[in-house]
Amino acid sequence: MSVAHGDLRYVYAVCRPLAAPLAADLTGVGGEPPRQLAHEGLVAVVGPVPEGDFAEEPLRAHLEDLDWLADTARAHQRVVAALTTVTCPLPLRLATVFRDDSGVRVMLEDGAERFRRVLDRIDGCVEWGVKVHMERRAEQAEPRGAPRSGRDYLRQRRRQRTADEGAWERAEAFARRLHQTLAARAVDARLHAPQNAALSREPGRNILNAAYLVARSHSEEFVEAVDRTKDEERDAVGLRVELTGPWAAYSFTGEEAGAGERTGGEETDGAA
Repeated sequence: MSVAHGDLRYVYAVCRPLAAPLAADLTGVGGEPPRQLAHEGLVAVVGPVPEGDFAEEPLRAHLEDLDWLADTARAHQRVVAALTTVTCPLPLRLATVFRDDSGVRVMLEDGAERFRRVLDRIDGCVEWGVKVHMERRAEQAEPRGAPRSGRDYLRQRRRQRTADEGAWERAEAFARRLHQTLAARAVDARLHAPQNAALSREPGRNILNAAYLVARSHSEEFVEAVDRTKDEERDAVGLRVELTGPWAAYSFTGEEAGAGERTGGEETDGAA
């Protein structure tokens, strides 16, 4: 693959040398196919991107463009997902960019110890995500029947608050039990902050947002455990359990790689 003058190097992930080739028709950011750049037993999966889009100033502007950001994120994820089918990659954050191949090699050399440590830890594993949402039922939304007096209204509101608090306590207890059950079946687990419903546009209130690092060989049993456990109380308290994956081990790579890297003397952090 030729690299045009002025192209920068977009880095998708770091991994061990691949035992099988990637699909010949795989494309990444800008529709360009990724390639492997090897250095001392590590491989960076990279692709060319134009400086006019990915140098510091244009990149900062692009990160405010939600359509551009979504397209770039999809292309990034497409390459990482393809890697996940043939190896256990350490994905780098969105828009990790270097001036040239030499910059990528310096990154691999400077981070070699950490990269190898993380790759050893995630070897043979994938990430599964589990979310629990508490969905407010229509019959919980408002007390039935119009209050006949102010005192009747206050009684209805107290009963409603008591019912809501009881449902919330049961939902939290269910989420704790689910997490304990799944964490016991995983190599590692991470609890993320609950999602903001206004941002995620998911119905209900998110009470569990967790990631689990699971051996590929045990993934079927993990999924079955989710299926068994999520039916325990969800109908009783209006819960919805969501399973996603398998993914590359995004939540288990430690400190983000490529942070504060520089192109041409200027910092390009690529934060998304």
